[in-house]
Amino acid sequence: MSEEEVVRALSALAQPLRLQVFRALVVVGETGLTPGAIQEALGVPAATLSFHLKELLASGLVTQERASRHLIYRAAYPRMNDLLGYLTQNCCQGSSCAVEPASGSCC
Repeated sequence: MSEEEVVRALSALAQPLRLQVFRALVVVGETGLTPGAIQEALGVPAATLSFHLKELLASGLVTQERASRHLIYRAAYPRMNDLLGYLTQNCCQGSSCAVEPASGSCC
């Protein structure tokens, strides 16, 4: 993933509604959601949702598929994983980054 693609993806997620839409699509998995279902779940106007879905599509974090008369939006997991991989590449100079909780503490 190029630095330009990373910046575009992060910019798309840096807007609260787009982040909510993306997270909703991640939660439902491969089933995806129609714009109407997203609208209902998040309580946003159709025109607003359309604008934000277009931005997520342009970033590559979301895919769109036509199923009969409906559009189905899905999180683009390979792209999401590429983004996470880019962000964590060479993390901690190759050492484990996991921090163990202090003894007696929860989680």
